[in-house]
Amino acid sequence: MAQVTAVSSSPTHSFSKPALAAIRLLAGLGVEGDAHLGTTVQHLSRLQRDPDAPNLRQVHLMHAELHDELAAAGHTVGPGQLGENVTTRGVDLLGLPAGTRLRLGAEAVVEVTGLRNPCHQIDDFQPGVLKQVVGRDADGEIVRKAGVMAIVLVGGEVRPGDAIAVEPPPEPHRPLAPV
Repeated sequence: MAQVTAVSSSPTHSFSKPALAAIRLLAGLGVEGDAHLGTTVQHLSRLQRDPDAPNLRQVHLMHAELHDELAAAGHTVGPGQLGENVTTRGVDLLGLPAGTRLRLGAEAVVEVTGLRNPCHQIDDFQPGVLKQVVGRDADGEIVRKAGVMAIVLVGGEVRPGDAIAVEPPPEPHRPLAPV
């Protein structure tokens, strides 16, 4: 069963976000109280490039299976420590097409906009983790495993244990790209 395993938020632009009992998603904005809340870009590097660009990174979702992979490689990483707002289990986040809607709990709906593009801050957090979350496939293409980004379509409270329903967009599907 696909479910939320943890939720996290931080009012500052810190790398890690503390785990919470619940978060509230606000339609068109993101996670209430989070530093990345807003209709336009809030990530510091993107603000410098184009402060009026739409915020396609309102909610960061990461699969708990990545934490398992990191543990197998000798890294201890828990929910929220890589900056995600929602940690999931049982959903192939990286395999979803762009535009997929995820129902989180009873009310909230987010739309997947793209892949998180991991940066050097991951190695600042814990050396060696960046190499685990960015690599190349057999064809030499870059593989990004640090979760997906989404916008909030319908607000609501999200808690650990909430079910996740996956609603793919109509075909033809577009693969995820970094946002």
